[in-house]
Amino acid sequence: MEMFTFEQQPTLDRWSAGELDEKSFLKEVRWFDNWSMDFAYYRELLLLARELKIPVIGLNAPKTMIRAIGMQPVDQLDEELRDQLPELDLDEPYQRAMTEAIYAGHDGGRHLADGFQRVQTLWDEMMAENVAKELRAKGSSQRMMVVAGGNHIRFGFGIPRRVYRRLPVSYSLVGIREIEITEDKQDRLMDVKLPTFPMVPYHYLTFVAYEELPGERVKLGVRFKSEDGQVRVEDVVAGSSADQAGVVKGDILVRLGESPVAESFDLIYELSRYRLGDQSELTILRDGQTLRLPVTFVKLPETKVHEKKK
Repeated sequence: MEMFTFEQQPTLDRWSAGELDEKSFLKEVRWFDNWSMDFAYYRELLLLARELKIPVIGLNAPKTMIRAIGMQPVDQLDEELRDQLPELDLDEPYQRAMTEAIYAGHDGGRHLADGFQRVQTLWDEMMAENVAKELRAKGSSQRMMVVAGGNHIRFGFGIPRRVYRRLPVSYSLVGIREIEITEDKQDRLMDVKLPTFPMVPYHYLTFVAYEELPGERVKLGVRFKSEDGQVRVEDVVAGSSADQAGVVKGDILVRLGESPVAESFDLIYELSRYRLGDQSELTILRDGQTLRLPVTFVKLPETKVHEKKK
């Protein structure tokens, strides 16, 4: 899976073995720091892997490596980092044509465009390296399903061809095309004019309607600081769920629903389980007193953060 790095493999192995619950797993892989997409999009797939004890393999490069290669050409990186890089083919003509087309709408100049190209290449090469390594270790009888974004798969010149360069194995490309997109999502479509490629995009293509998770993710509407086992409110957004519940600056968040809140991850994880309109209870500590505040999750207003007086 593109969504995890090879450094996270010990945690992925424990997940597949059934040794971790969802919250512990997401905390160990730092899901909310490393992958901003809602975990609900991936939950069923990962639960199935755990149920059937199918190994989940982290394919991606760590963020520190991605950041470094995006900022500097390979020959300017320090020797220790260069030694950790996979073999990089930066001259793949089809990939360069695609990345330049995608980047055409960003007025970042040649320097940033080149950095984007290096990062795209690193992603593809690192994932291909880890796919090939896993297949070599498991033997030719094994099959691997790679879950990655379309630009790493489509036309075969991303991950597939780079795997084949390392290990000549057969593969099939499976993709989707969204042919029904609701009006409110039309403004999210990228205006990209891709060049014509002489390969088919996928061997198997499914035509689908754009799928969304039921309900909209919520935000509590506070800026907070997490330290020494406490989550302290520093500011409250006017009109937010927290504001309407009566949360003020200086409150210590102790519990959301039945779940203790001792650090930022606890709060972020619990909030990810709610949708707009849901109700719960916030337990807070204020001036040494424990208060329980009913909270209804509403859409976060587009207003500035303010400091609400007690």
